[in-house]
Amino acid sequence: MTHKIKAGITRRTLLMSGAAAVGALSVGARPTQLMAQTPAAEQVLKVAHGGFDLDWSPMRGGGRVLRWNSLWWASPMYFDENAQIQPYVVTEWTPNDDMTEWTFTLNPDAVFSDGSPITAADIKGSWELAAMPSTRHERVNQVLAGVVGYDEITGGETSTLEGVATPDDQTVVVTLGTPDPIFFMRIANHLIPIVKASEARDENGEEVMEWFAPENGGITSGPFTMVELDVDGGSIAFEPNPNFFIEAPKLTRVEIQVIEDTVTATNLIARGDMHAHTELVTSTIIQDLGPEFSAGPQIPSGQHFWFNVNAAPFDDPMVREAAILAVDREGLIRASFPDGPHEMAEQILVGIDGVDPDWEPYPYDPERARELLAESSYGGPERLPRLILAGTTTPAITAAAQFIVEQWRQNLGITAVELRPSLDGFRPADVHIIRDDAGTRIPDAASFLNANISTEGNISKNKMNGYSNEEIDSLLDAAIDMAVDNPDRIGNAREAQRIFRDEFGFIPWYYETMSRWARAEVEGMEKNLDWQVIRPWNIQIMES
Repeated sequence: MTHKIKAGITRRTLLMSGAAAVGALSVGARPTQLMAQTPAAEQVLKVAHGGFDLDWSPMRGGGRVLRWNSLWWASPMYFDENAQIQPYVVTEWTPNDDMTEWTFTLNPDAVFSDGSPITAADIKGSWELAAMPSTRHERVNQVLAGVVGYDEITGGETSTLEGVATPDDQTVVVTLGTPDPIFFMRIANHLIPIVKASEARDENGEEVMEWFAPENGGITSGPFTMVELDVDGGSIAFEPNPNFFIEAPKLTRVEIQVIEDTVTATNLIARGDMHAHTELVTSTIIQDLGPEFSAGPQIPSGQHFWFNVNAAPFDDPMVREAAILAVDREGLIRASFPDGPHEMAEQILVGIDGVDPDWEPYPYDPERARELLAESSYGGPERLPRLILAGTTTPAITAAAQFIVEQWRQNLGITAVELRPSLDGFRPADVHIIRDDAGTRIPDAASFLNANISTEGNISKNKMNGYSNEEIDSLLDAAIDMAVDNPDRIGNAREAQRIFRDEFGFIPWYYETMSRWARAEVEGMEKNLDWQVIRPWNIQIMES
């Protein structure tokens, strides 16, 4: 059986083809109808950026810089606002019968900003560069881990991906180590943007230092090109790519300026001195900037507080359960986002097919929480060690953390809790609770949970200090090998999540809305589950 998926397909088509589990991003709040309809005379988008990022390479796969990759880089395909995959540089994707080989066909009109064609070799070279250990790409495994030769290149044994062939300039053939019915979804994002490999890599396949900077050539594949880069001054500017192959961008310039203080950034945006922000997370964002500013779809991501299950005192399940039941989570969301845009979370899965309709939320039960703490190996709050809660990096997160601390004080008598903002230098022995997100860029329930709460999952390994459950691993291992139309694929995921619930490993906080972070007069700033502006060439500023 051969599956052939072409441009403009719908989610229903994908599901019927059996070749996809294009999950539905449940579309949440939408920007209200813009009052202004006339484009402003000046089309210069001014963006506030939350910190001094010294490295603007698009090949890092994480951080604030990643949020702007779609401005200046093309991807193979992308998810739109309705969770449909759309073609970009790649227009067709076809698996073989057993889903171990995928063939991708490039758009013949796709060119770089210098007018040279984007070739299959550029896609292969971009993937290889991202996989090189020295590139320090944070999420390359989410895209390429199943490709033959991936382990060898990430292990430093070679600089080429054996499992990627380029029989001609417009064809990429990928060979996988095991069947993967959703591999095409793994590349439909900007985690590894398509760069001009001959410019970005040296003779050893390593990344050329600041090859993307204007003074070094700065050839791009997306709608804009970088024209100014001043990392010390915290300013970056982009202007339209004259050879962009989709359509001419509507903006004439994008200016990004570092403004670290959220109060200052909020005031500048409220006054109209700036139009947008990279990621502005405050408790009063709705009151300060209106609902349009942070409106957007609900994405497959949630923020939660995770327990270090392998260090005292949370190595005792009764202590963990007490800490959860002592927190009024409706109060928690009111303390952090009283007017939205985020919704209170109950489970880990969100925004995809597979969310458990029969999920039993953790109750708010202070009396039972006190009983559990008394019955635990500690016997009460007085014998607990001083607790460290890390990851309070924004005002809203800090407000939530302080609410939890106060609930523990009132309901359990726990008074010694220290908040630490940074995630850097996290050592399990030092940190007892860490705030972080659990999510996926692939709308599939089994992949979502496997990437987070399996033994090798990011949350299990890096936030919960090596959490592991053989039953969860077994269920998820079996699920990810199933066909996407097999109901057990979702059934296994739900069962794994229920088992995790009974481990009492986290305090659910909120489901994430992918905010526009732009004033109402800015059109076209909607983003997808990849945190990318969906069609940045369509951004324009209307008369306010």
